[in-house]
Amino acid sequence: MPRPLGELEDAVMTRVWKWNRPVTVREVLEDLQQERSIAYTTVMTVLDNLHQKGWVRREAEGRAYRYEAVSTRAAYSAALMNDAWSQSDNPAAALVAFFGMMSPEQREALSDAVRMVQGPQAQTLTTQEPEGSEADEGREEPQDSEQPSAPEAPEAPEGPEEPEGPGEPATDDGR
Repeated sequence: MPRPLGELEDAVMTRVWKWNRPVTVREVLEDLQQERSIAYTTVMTVLDNLHQKGWVRREAEGRAYRYEAVSTRAAYSAALMNDAWSQSDNPAAALVAFFGMMSPEQREALSDAVRMVQGPQAQTLTTQEPEGSEADEGREEPQDSEQPSAPEAPEAPEGPEEPEGPGEPATDDGR
């Protein structure tokens, strides 16, 4: 698993991730110099090290290189969290402690992420709305005429997209 980036590596990668395009040593240098005194060769060495570690790929452009991130900051953060969690002797306790450290905004982001990963059925697992609430209304309708697993198979194929909701009728207008 990845080890955390050093302070200067993180400062360089932050720019590469933020700009989301191939960058030169000179571009990174000029941006870093707004915050600190740093030499061209230092930035060049850091980018070369990041290339050797697999964080950036590079392509020659004249006598210089353009560097581009291999993955996103989100993927880097996820790998670090996964590594830390997998090293715990009690993963459940580690998660409980981690959740306890989260701000309300972070817990909301976590809840949103769980819903995204689990799909439409996750809403019943992650919300605290009582049965029969507005969140349940759309799910009850198909059960009147179909088996409970029917929302996974729409009546009329509409292409690669799934229907907007389980209770919506299929249309033939190509949407």
